[in-house]
Amino acid sequence: MKVLADPVRRQIIEKLKSGPKTAGEIADSFELTNATVSYHLKLLKKAGFIAEMKDKNFIYYSLNSTVFEDILTWIYQVGGKKHDE
Repeated sequence: MKVLADPVRRQIIEKLKSGPKTAGEIADSFELTNATVSYHLKLLKKAGFIAEMKDKNFIYYSLNSTVFEDILTWIYQVGGKKHDE
């Protein structure tokens, strides 16, 4: 959850909702250095929120939706509600 506390990382996740993107495409959306964007991508990947796929000379980043489903299931369980409700 600490990874999601940063607003830049949440914005990166929002950008990836529309589909896979390269680090350059993501960086173009921010006024940050490529190194800073790469750092955020590394943390998101390490936490399992995004996945990467290599295609020729490019690396594409995409959302790992199963992690979000697992988190929601856990929140429902902690809150005492069943997932089906």
